[in-house]
Amino acid sequence: MSLQAFLLLASALFSVGLYGALSQQSIVMIMMGLELMINAVIVGASAFWYFVSPDRPDGQVVVLLAVTAMAVEMAVGFAVTTAIFRSRDVDMTDMAADLKG
Repeated sequence: MSLQAFLLLASALFSVGLYGALSQQSIVMIMMGLELMINAVIVGASAFWYFVSPDRPDGQVVVLLAVTAMAVEMAVGFAVTTAIFRSRDVDMTDMAADLKG
């Protein structure tokens, strides 16, 4: 595959994630859209590193760290969402408006 194909995949993932994050009201669906956008950035970055310098492993290490950070971030986000749902029975963003600080 060429670099353009990977970038097309990354832009398609980012577009679907952006649409999902902006059009949904469910907190879980918004977080899924954000995860798709982060995955698109990771795909684009790893494609650039693969085509620019395929023999150096530093790009792979950065991608691995980004995937790990994304997994931790999403786990914490889902834990907070679950805690909010259990305490207030809130699963939509409009109903959680009183949480602004």
